[in-house]
Order: sequence, then structure tokens, then C-alpha cells
Amino acid sequence: MTDHAVPSDRESIEAVRGFSPEHRASVLIEALPYIQRFRGAIVVVKFGGHAMTDPDLSRTFAEDVVLLRSVGLKPVVVHGGGPQIGSLLERLGKTSEFRDGLRVTDAETLDVARMVLVGKVGRDIVGAINVHGAQAVGLSGEDGGLITAKARNPELGFVGDVVSIQPGIIERLLAEEMIPVVSTIGSDNSGQAYNINADTVAGALAGALGAEKVVYLTDVPGLLVDVDDPTSVIARSNVLELESMISAGAISGGMIPKVRACMDAVMSGAGSAHMLDGRIPHVLLLELFTDAGIGTMVERSGPS
Repeated sequence: MTDHAVPSDRESIEAVRGFSPEHRASVLIEALPYIQRFRGAIVVVKFGGHAMTDPDLSRTFAEDVVLLRSVGLKPVVVHGGGPQIGSLLERLGKTSEFRDGLRVTDAETLDVARMVLVGKVGRDIVGAINVHGAQAVGLSGEDGGLITAKARNPELGFVGDVVSIQPGIIERLLAEEMIPVVSTIGSDNSGQAYNINADTVAGALAGALGAEKVVYLTDVPGLLVDVDDPTSVIARSNVLELESMISAGAISGGMIPKVRACMDAVMSGAGSAHMLDGRIPHVLLLELFTDAGIGTMVERSGPS
């Protein structure tokens, strides 16, 4: 964004629906320089949080992705599915155990995760995008050697970390004007599969692809100065500032992995990382194509 300002309130963003034809035209004109600037750029989008379980938000997300592709950007969707995995495990009578926020994943739980992520969630996203005539393609990190993984901690079972990304299969799909939809299952050199955190995969993939941007759709407005004040969004930051905030305890709890994912993405090659409130309809377009950036943008370094 040229002026990465936080809007005064959420209603002002949503009021665009009531615009006159003249106002709608002005919105398109505002978007034009951003469309021209980002044409041909790769944008990795991590789809998760409430937006993933709300049918209306899922629909608008699919519309946004199709529009990005239609105006010349190259979107890549990365998704998790923790709530959906938990729901199926519960229906199967299996109790989930968590350690440090991560689900302990035995062989049976891994099978469920693969079924849910690859066979259900991924297919639903592909279907929602393809309703609009786009050519989304679902794949997992096991396909084409995309994600090589290793066990994070033996106590967590088959929970993995990214060892390396081989983005060739993604690059070929993008060259064919396809929209890759990636389920975050990777495998090691022996073929053993692992379930990997989707934020981590999105950052690693964005770096490997040299993406212009990686966008994380979350259930918070962005990085907050005060976690109890949703208006205290930090509009722009960089790796050094964020490291200092983490060390000082200003960033803690569940926000640390999201911030770390943003930092890792820009340090590994992505142009910038963005944390957005996925509960806002069309937030992806508002961030990329308007002057009013509405989340937190993370860059590698600050202004020189």
C-alpha cells in the first residue's frame, strides 16, 4: 500500500456495497495502479480461521482469488483444517491431545488429517473457485516432492516441520494459468507423511516462489499493540522491530507463531507479509487494491 493506514471503522469498508455507479467506478480507478503494479506477481494466501468455516466468507474468498487471477496476478492458496480434523476425530470417538497448541498426531490421526485436508477441505476450496470458471487444482505437499518434512518432536508424533520446498510443480501450474490449492501434508525421504502447520507452509512456499506477497487470513485485525483493543493495529513493521517486541514480551501466546511465519517468509524471499482479518468480506481485495491497507504489513527491513 502507498499509505498503509488503518480505517476508522469496519463499517466504512463495508459501506462500499451501497455506492452509486460513480463511486463504484472510482473504486475501480483506485484499484488500477495496484493491478498494473502487481500484474504477473505471485501472491500466496493462507486461508484459515473463521473465514474457512463460514459459507459466505468462503464464497467471497473464492471470488477474490478468481478476481486476482483474472487481472493478471498469480494466486497460490495454502490451507489448514484444524477444526475440521478435530470434528471428524470427535465423530470417530477419538480424543485429541494437544501440547503447546499442537495436536499429538498418531498414525490414525494422521490418516484422518490427510483425508480431511486433501480429500475434503482442499476439494471444497477447489470447487468454490471453479464455480467461477477458474482452473483451480488441488494438491498436497506430497505431490511432486513439493514439501520435504521431518518430525518436529517425537512426543508429537507425525507433526512435521518443513525441511525444503521444491516449487517446480507450483511453477508449472502457474505457467498454465492454474490456481494451486495446497494441503499442508509433507513427507520425508522415506515417504512418511507429516501434518505441517499451514502458516509455516505458506511462508516457506512464498519464500521459495519469490512471491511478491504472502497473506495470512486470521481471526484478528492484525498485530495489536493491545490485544484487548482491536483498533490498536500495528499497520507496518519489520523483522528487527518484531524481534524486539517478542523479546520484550509485547508479542506473546498464539500470536508468536503467526508473527514468526511472517518474519520467516520475508527473510526467505517474499516481498512482504500481511496479516488480515479474514472475517471482513473481500478483505484480500481491500488490502491489495485500495489505498486503505487494513491489516499489518511485515517487511524485511524498515525505510532506509
